[in-house]
Amino acid sequence: MDPIRFPELVAELYGLVAELEQMFQRPFTPDGHMVGSIGEALAAHHYDLTLLPCSTPGCDATIGEKRVEIKATQGSRVAFRCKPDYLLVLKINRDGSFDEVYNGRGNRVLALVAHKPKPTNGQWQVSLGSLRRLNGSVHPSERIERTR
Repeated sequence: MDPIRFPELVAELYGLVAELEQMFQRPFTPDGHMVGSIGEALAAHHYDLTLLPCSTPGCDATIGEKRVEIKATQGSRVAFRCKPDYLLVLKINRDGSFDEVYNGRGNRVLALVAHKPKPTNGQWQVSLGSLRRLNGSVHPSERIERTR
């Protein structure tokens, strides 16, 4: 990955989105796989993660022996199907930057929804507000270190 060009490309993408929205007065919000892939690429770049093949169950990347699930959103919640070893949740901003919402062990997040039946689509939804509050209790030694 080119550490100079990658952030430029993400910023260009969001610049194009803003231009289209202004031109047509319609939302052109990237979503779905695109936001997930942007989040995975941002995480790989900023946390020195090694991305795994797409659709690896419960794990998007590794760092050493740690298996990391990466969730990215532009909205107010994320969904997950299983308990990841480590979970990194990023809120993608309109300028292509991001905010780290949660960075820690996945079992902490699973505890938020463990008392609920699994939804019919197989994905638990967790609000970013809940994740931010939970993130405040994560010990620094449990976090994936941000390197950039």
